[in-house]
Amino acid sequence: MAAHIRVPTVVSRAGAVSALTVAAVGGPVAAPGIPQQAEAASAAAKALQVAASKKGAPYVYGAAGPNRFDCSGLSQYAYKRAGKRLPRTAAAQYNRTRHIKTTSRRGGDLVFFHSGRSVYHVGLYAGRGRIWHAPKPGTVVRLERIWTKKVWYGQVR
Repeated sequence: MAAHIRVPTVVSRAGAVSALTVAAVGGPVAAPGIPQQAEAASAAAKALQVAASKKGAPYVYGAAGPNRFDCSGLSQYAYKRAGKRLPRTAAAQYNRTRHIKTTSRRGGDLVFFHSGRSVYHVGLYAGRGRIWHAPKPGTVVRLERIWTKKVWYGQVR
């Protein structure tokens, strides 16, 4: 049985929670004056951690974990473990997210690869222009640099 540790929440005058506090708590933070964005940010951080923990898991078309994944199966699984529900396909996940600009992306946000208006791949943004994803048959879940500018970003609500 896991021990639960109560960590004090540090809130700045602007109402922002420190990243260290969110990481230490490992879940949603509820405190007066903290915007709901703090809960979404902590879910994104948790989802990113879950995706990274699946490093080396084989790609299998249509698989959604816990030991095999396709691209949207990995993002769905990671966010489910973080307490958020996502639909099954990359395109449906794109339609369910809050679309954001590249300059607003944060760790755990979803990165959608597209051709024209069609979304064909998804990964979890890991920072520094990299994503965790399950690329294609014959590969494994891995951290990789984003290889194209034809991407859209979405935050899971």
